[in-house]
Amino acid sequence: MTILEIRNLTRRFGGLFAVSDLSFAVDEGEIRGLIGPNGAGKTTTFNVIGGFYPPSDGHVLFRGEDISGMPTNAIAARGLVRTFQATTLFQELSVLENVLVGCHLQARANPLRTLLGTNRTREDAAHARAREILDFFGLGKRADDPGMSLPHGLQRALGIAVAFAAEPKLLLLDEPFTGMNPEETRRMMEIVRRVRDRGVTILLVEHDMQAVMGLCDRITVLNFGRLLTEGTPEDVRRHPDVIEAYLGAAASVA
Repeated sequence: MTILEIRNLTRRFGGLFAVSDLSFAVDEGEIRGLIGPNGAGKTTTFNVIGGFYPPSDGHVLFRGEDISGMPTNAIAARGLVRTFQATTLFQELSVLENVLVGCHLQARANPLRTLLGTNRTREDAAHARAREILDFFGLGKRADDPGMSLPHGLQRALGIAVAFAAEPKLLLLDEPFTGMNPEETRRMMEIVRRVRDRGVTILLVEHDMQAVMGLCDRITVLNFGRLLTEGTPEDVRRHPDVIEAYLGAAASVA
């Protein structure tokens, strides 16, 4: 079944078309890659899907509901949650406290009641869930460490753990492998697979083609804000238009 459908999506900034008449669909339970050369419109597409920009034209449907132009909190409450290129953590909080933030977002806990201690049952449940999530992500032994003390790869994993705590149905991962060494990339690929196996559909933007080809069930390719092609990793790898787009981008940089 389709969980996300993009219909004729356009996003303009003044006279510039960052995304133009884009349509594609993501099936429930898959890991879908969204790739393309720099400036292809990937991040803008993510920003429109997640509610950070309204579409200029077209529609975003999540689980059959038109969420086009809804605020980010309303979209997240429906189960569509996004991470960012930069690791967005509460650096001064502990690893456990960071995940508790995600748990509270899911539970919509009242901050005043939490402060006054009148949400004790809910708080106990949130702590138990947060520790289960940390164990799931391999971070259980770092629960009391400050978020800022984690190495880069574990900070990225913690960012996904915080998003996972909000109980998404669809998780948008924005360049989850950025800055990672090969071993960190391997571990993160395994984390993404395990998140999918827990019933979360994944849509990711990524420049690490080895990770994309080894992880994604299907790949959607953008170029100049338009759909170039989509298919299995093997289909995309061999597609002449994809080869030309990437080689052309490399040649222009050179």
